[in-house]
This record gives sequence, C-alpha cells and structure tokens, in this order.
Amino acid sequence: MSQASSIRDSQERNTRLENMCWRIWNLTRKKKQLEGEEAQRVAKRHRERERARREATVDMSDLSDGEKVDIVGDLSTHGDSVRGRMSRVSSVDAMANWANQYTEKKLYIVLISLHGLIRGENMELGRDSDTGGQVKYVVELARALGMMPGVYRVDLLTRQVSAPDVDWTYGEPTEMINLTDSLDAMPEVGESGGAYIIRIPFGPKDKYIPKELLWPHIPEFVDGALGHIVQMSKVLGEQTGSGQPLWPVAIHGHYADAGESAALLSGALNVPMVLTGHSLGRDKLEQLLKQGRQPKEEINATYKIMRRIEAEELSLDVSEMIITSTRQEIEEQWNLYDGFDPKLERKLRARSKRSVSCYGRFMPRAMVIPPGMEFHHIIPLEGDMDGEVEGNEHNVGSADPPIWLEIMRFFTNPHKPMILALARPDPKKNLITLVKAFGECRQLRELANLTLVMGNRDVIDEMSSTNSSVLVSIIKLIDKYDLYGQVAYPKHHKQSDVPEIYRLAAKSKGVFINPAFIEPFGLTLIEAAAHGLPMVATKNGGPVDIHRVLDNGLLVDPHDQHSVADALLKLVADKQLWARCRDNGLRNIHLFSWPEHCKTYLSRVMFCKQRQPKWKRNEDECSDSEPDSPEDSLRDIKDLSLSLKLSLDGDKNEKSGTSVTALDFVENATKEKSQLDRMVSTLPVTKSMEKSEQSKFQLSRRRKLIVIAADCDTPAGLADVTKTIIETVKKDKNTSSIGFILSTALTISEVQSILELSKFKPHDFDAYICNSGGEVYYPCSSSEEKYSGPSFTVDSDYQTHIDYRWGGEDLRKTIIRWADSLNDKVKNKAEIAIKEIDSASAHCFSFRINDQSLVPPVKEVRRLLRIQALRCHAIYCQSGSRLNVIPVLASRSQALRYMFIRWGINLSNLVVFAGESGDTDYEFLVGGVHKTVVLNGVCSDASKVHSNRNYPLEHVLPAMNSNIVECGSCSKEDISVALNNLGFSKE
Repeated sequence: MSQASSIRDSQERNTRLENMCWRIWNLTRKKKQLEGEEAQRVAKRHRERERARREATVDMSDLSDGEKVDIVGDLSTHGDSVRGRMSRVSSVDAMANWANQYTEKKLYIVLISLHGLIRGENMELGRDSDTGGQVKYVVELARALGMMPGVYRVDLLTRQVSAPDVDWTYGEPTEMINLTDSLDAMPEVGESGGAYIIRIPFGPKDKYIPKELLWPHIPEFVDGALGHIVQMSKVLGEQTGSGQPLWPVAIHGHYADAGESAALLSGALNVPMVLTGHSLGRDKLEQLLKQGRQPKEEINATYKIMRRIEAEELSLDVSEMIITSTRQEIEEQWNLYDGFDPKLERKLRARSKRSVSCYGRFMPRAMVIPPGMEFHHIIPLEGDMDGEVEGNEHNVGSADPPIWLEIMRFFTNPHKPMILALARPDPKKNLITLVKAFGECRQLRELANLTLVMGNRDVIDEMSSTNSSVLVSIIKLIDKYDLYGQVAYPKHHKQSDVPEIYRLAAKSKGVFINPAFIEPFGLTLIEAAAHGLPMVATKNGGPVDIHRVLDNGLLVDPHDQHSVADALLKLVADKQLWARCRDNGLRNIHLFSWPEHCKTYLSRVMFCKQRQPKWKRNEDECSDSEPDSPEDSLRDIKDLSLSLKLSLDGDKNEKSGTSVTALDFVENATKEKSQLDRMVSTLPVTKSMEKSEQSKFQLSRRRKLIVIAADCDTPAGLADVTKTIIETVKKDKNTSSIGFILSTALTISEVQSILELSKFKPHDFDAYICNSGGEVYYPCSSSEEKYSGPSFTVDSDYQTHIDYRWGGEDLRKTIIRWADSLNDKVKNKAEIAIKEIDSASAHCFSFRINDQSLVPPVKEVRRLLRIQALRCHAIYCQSGSRLNVIPVLASRSQALRYMFIRWGINLSNLVVFAGESGDTDYEFLVGGVHKTVVLNGVCSDASKVHSNRNYPLEHVLPAMNSNIVECGSCSKEDISVALNNLGFSKE
C-alpha cells in the first residue's frame, strides 16, 4: 500500500515537474518571440525613417557651405559645446540689467497641466501617480513667471475636481498663487498681476479620475479654456489700455494631454505653442515592451499608450518650441517620434536663418532649460548631529521639527549619517534595488541609516496595486536582512516637511540618492544640493546634466546594486570627499534658480514668431458695439476680409462683358497658391459683391445653431439627411433665432449640387465648412433682378488663420510622389489606385481612391508626412474613397472654434448631427461642450476607415455623456425626440 502511494506520489511529482518545464519553455519561447517582433519593429521603423529622411533631404540638396558650418556650430543645444549658449544669470545686478529690456512689455502666458491635483499651497505630492513632480514644477513655474518683469498675468489651467474623496479647494474655480518675497524672485521688478490657477470643469463632475481616462474629455476642456482665454484677453486689453485684446504670447502644454489641448487652443487662437513632455509615451512603451511582461495590446488597454503617443505627435506638429530638462530627453526620447528629428531640425533651422526655402517642411526647436528651484525656504546649515549630541546629550531633539522625531523614532542609533531617498513606491523609482544594496553591504549598514520617504499612505491595502506591491516588497526585504532600527519609512509627511527632511539628512552628514532606472530630470537632486547634501544618482537621464553643472556626487548604474552600495559607502566613509561634494553643490546651485530659468524661458518664447487673431475689419464700423456683447459685434459691419465672392452661375463685368463662374474656377485652377491668388484678384467686382461686403451675417445673432456633419457616402444621401433635419427643426414657425451650418468634406461646388438637389437656397445656411475644414464660406445674396444665381463668400481671414506651417505646393508634390508609388503597385497599369481631384482650393488637396486595398490606413499616411516634417491633417472621407489633406490648424471642429472667436457664437448652444460613424476626423466632432445627436444607421459603412487605428475610438469618445444622445433613425419623429432629450428649445 505504502509502495503504491510512493509510486503515485512520484508520478504526480514528475507530472508537475514536466508541466512546469513546459510552462517555462512556453514562456521562454513567447519572450523570444516578443523580443524578435520588437527587434523587427524597431528595424522596420529605422529603415522607414532613414528612407523618409533621404526623401526629405533630396529637395534640400542645395545646402550651402555656410549652412553646413552653422549646423556643426549649433550643436550646443544638444551636445557638450558651449558655443552659442545663452549666458546664465548669476547675480541680482545681471537680472536687473536684463529686466530693463522687458519692463515695458505686457505679457500674458497660459500654462496647461490637466491631470493630478493642483493647488498653490500644501501640495499633496505622492498622493497618487498623477500628483507628482510635474504638479510642483508647473505651480512653481507659474509663480516664478508671475514675478518676472514684463509679465502681466500667468494662468495655469487645470481640471476642476469637486469629488468627495478630495479636498474642497480643488473645486474652487480660481486660486491666486501667492508670490514669494525672496531676493532671488526679485519682486521689485515683477508685475502685480501675478499668477492664477484656473480650474476648468470637464469630465465627470463628481469624480477624480486618472489621466488615462481623461482623453475622451479633452475637447470639453479645450472649449472651456478657449472661453476663459478669450474673455481674459479682452479684460487684460482694457486694463493695459491697449484697446485691443491682450492675447497670450504663448500657450504652454505640459505632458501629452495638456500638449494636445495646447495644440488645439493654439490652432483656434493662432498663437504660438510651447511643449514640455514628462516621461514620454513612446519611451514608456519601449521600456514596457523590453520587459516582455505584457503584449502591446494589453499595454495599450491599460495605459491608453497609443492615444498618448498620437497626442504627443500632434503637439509636435503645432509647437514652436520643445522645452526639455536634459539633452537625454532630446536624443533618447523625443527622437523616437515620427514628428521630430534633431538632425533635420538643425538643418531646417539653418536654412530658415538664411531665408532659404525649406520646401514646406517644419520642425519645432528643442531647447534645454533646466527647471528652477525656490531658495527662500532654505535655512543655512549650522552644526551637525554630533555637535548637538555633545552639547545637549540628555535632551536630543527637544526643539526639533516634528518630522525629525517621526523619522528618528525608527532608528536605534539616530546619529549615524542618513541615506535619504524621496520617491513614490513606483517600480521605475528602483527603491527595491536600493534596499537590497543597503541590506547586503555590512559596512554600509554599520556606518549609516536609510530613510525612505515614499509619499503618504493610510492603509497599504488601499494603495494602488503597483505601489502597494513595491512597498510590501520593501518591508519583506527589511525583514529578510533584519534592518529593523536601521531603516525609516514614515507613513505621512506634508509638503512643508520636505525641507526639514533635507536638513536632517544634511545635519547627519548624509547622502541623497535617486536610484531610478531613468530620471527625466531629477528636481529632488537640486533640492538636496541646495541643503548641502551630496548625491548618488542614476546615470540615465537628467542627473547626468545636473552632475555636470554641480559636480556634487557620483553617478551609478541603477541595475547594479553593488555599484549603488559602493558609491554610498564611498561618500559616507570619506569625509573629505563628502565635504568637497557639499561645497561644490552649494557653490553652483544658483545656476538652477527660478529667475535663471524664467529669463531663458522668456527670451526663447519671445524669439518665437508671434501670431495672434487678426481680422481685416473696418474698426470705425465696429466702434459702436458693446465690448461685452459679442452677439452684437457683427451688426452693420463692412468686413473687408470677406471680399471674395464665388458665383456658381457667374456674374458679368459691366465694362468687359466677360463671365467668370466658380464652377470653372474650381475645376480649372492650378494648385499653386500664387496662381490662385492671381486668379482671385482678377474676379470682376460687381455691385452684388459690394453688397456682400456689407451683408449682415446672422451667426452672432443665433441663439441656437444646428451643425449638420453627417459624412454620407453619396451627395444624395447627404441631401436627404440635411432635408430631414432642417424640416424637423423648422416645423415650428418661430425659427428666426435658429441657424444652420453645413460641415462636410465636399468642395463648395459639390455643396451647391446638394443644395440644388435638396431645393435649398444658399442663405438657408449661415455658414459652410467645406473640404474637411480647409475652407469656410458664407452665403451672399443679392436683391438685384438681373442677378439670379447663388453665390458664396469665402472667409479669407480663416485662410490666413490656418496658413501656419502649411506646405502648399511642396506638400502636394510629396503626396503626388507617394500616390505614384502606390499606382506603380497596380498590376493592371490601365487602372489607377489613387488620383488627384482637380480643385481650386489652396488649403485642401483631394485625391480619389479607386482601390482602397492598395492604400495604407490613415495612421501610415500621417506617419509618412510627419517623418518628412510635413505638417498637415490627412483625412479619409466618404467611407475611404477620398483623401483630403488640409493644414494642421484646420479641421471641422476647429472651424467651429474659429467662429466662436470671430463671430462670438456660443459653443454650448451648438447641436451637431453626426452619423454613427464618419470620416477619420469623426472623433473630434463628437466631444466638447456642444450637444451631439448621433444618427444610427447613417454613415454606418464609414466604420471601415476606423478599423486599422492606433487606438480604438472608445479611448476618445466620451461615454455616458448627457450632451450626446443617440437617434434611433434619421426620421423626423426620432430627431424631434432626440432634440427634446437634449433640452433643445426653439424660443
């Protein structure tokens, strides 16, 4: 019996071992497979970038010797050379001299940081992964800029959070940031306007959500922020006495979500954008893929990483300047993106300096401007722990700060030097390696204590799974190495306690350590140096640049725990080395002051080409309108910007008798903008055109606006949908306050065909957004009997508005080359896969797609254009049978925001009708403060153009939003019900 049991146990054990071996083999094979796929992906991406770079430089082969020298000499931004660097401010006198140049300026700066909990005082740093160093950085940046000469106002825009699990202060709409009175902040040369935190409500009203869930609500923030900026610009213009709105000199986005928001706001306002990235998405994706723990699909589902990467690419398309903390961010993180290439950027900049053509290519400039630090709270170090013990042996810490007592209660011998780490319990902070290094080095344990300040916590089980896992591992290691009495890990600390913690470590002649695998910058290293603490830091990332400037410690390989232990032991044991590192840090720390940072920041921002909204209007006609009543601003305005009248039937010049029709103009015009401008200038000026300049546009008077944006496959389908919607809305007689806007990918001539098919007149609509947002038209009617044809007026201000970074003819040539390469793949040479559509639009290049199987998804088209530094929007329309390429600042949603700024329409009073799917710009039409009616059954075939996306539509479309209702069908009854559900009123 016992023998049989023994045999059975042996068989079960062998079976378990066999199963375990199979599992190990499968996991190993899967890991190798993932590594192979990743290697192939990286190699493919490298080949594509090199090929695109060669294509981009073919047109720029005329680089002169002078430009080549300029490129080599300008490596100071990215290399070790100091040639060309801006001199640092190291004294109050130098700052005062610089301030004299800016005192007379009145600058309005907008900063954006969306995720996390942001307030001016008592920041809850470490509360969660979203409330970390970035929160402190943006608040202190806003405070420091508010103190600078010439800066009139700084607004830090963030999310308003009124959730029960967060403090009530995060629900306050406005908070003034208290300005310091330190000497290095120079309050005597600053403006009194100061800095403010402006909280914009968007997303769930009563819930604090992580940044990964904010993406669907970005358009809602943009609309709210746009309203604030427009109103504040008018107020500041009145305060400064300029008589004109004081538009932001720059909109600065921090992180991917704020970067996309800043890009949309910059496009709507036509003002410069600045970008700062923290822990970039593509770099994080690369790290996670290398670890091999999760496939790409799971990573994307957890972190919404592809949505984040696309937001960062869009930010690169629009931004004038990228501010980084270190060169490592430029060379190893931003260089991973399709839209940025440091070598090509320097080449384009060299050509731009000499006014040499860049052939429609643009690249933002990357600048290294290390973050600053406030020094007003730092108390000079006096004495040390040994001295205190000798003089007050029986009363240690009687007058010490409470946080000192909280830390020292952990130690058996609190007078040993303290090794201090200040970081969240996040795997990338590498605290587990630090504890292992301390636990396995007997000499280090004998000479020093270890203090781990890992945020705030109440109960470990209530922490996030990632953070709690790290903390539990650390506690297990403390038990494993029997480090009780040698390691402190306090549960709570306030932000005001952090300087005291640094002082305690400095008094004990301790060392500050940052062992993170990669540290984007390392602000805590600067704070520690300011308190007299030498550092041991990772050799990956920002600490390299900090060490180069301060020379106050040692750099280590964060993966090598023995290297970490040796560096700590060296600094703790060698008192002369410790003193030399401390002195070096204190001597050079002024190079990281906030005035230094802001001086460089403002100089670079002012170097950007300044843009702002400008209208070609007759100011005398507008002088009688009330400044606070944008709805009345268009009454009796003679608007010279709307001087181009396109008549689809034709007008006769009374002198020459010639006829010019818009249909001929659309079909026969060339693509070159210069030729287009010449053709426009030859259009005959008739009496009806003169009347069009004086027409009273109704947009600003409308209380409600219906936007028809259904992307039907055929003109007949769009005509039916349009007719049904308008007839449903107009069934009530009182419709004078309701207007209509048609938003489509079609040209104005195709729109005219739809109007005729639906038996509508041009003036039945207040505006036409055509070519996927590439053009905006208004109806222009005449009462003269001899004029019977319909006519439209193009908004040339809008064309100027979106012209930023538009590649024009050079972009068109690149797309045609790409189209030719696709046509070469067609087996039957008589057939053409993609062909350019003749069009007169200077801001939209259209192509007819005959074989969709040969055309790559839109994400690949965008990638191709970005790699070649061509900034634009590529949009698949009409279920993928058409490709529209428009300026990067143009879109159908941005055109509506333009109308808000230009005509004062109320975005919250818009009702957008869209199908259940649509063109590849569909996602931007659904979100925002406007209301949306989704017509089920309409444009359902268009969903195929969304099948191969970087990220699913669910990551960007808001769910459970009261502003979005679904309509069962495109019937009058269902549409009427949907409008009633939205509270739509015809009053």
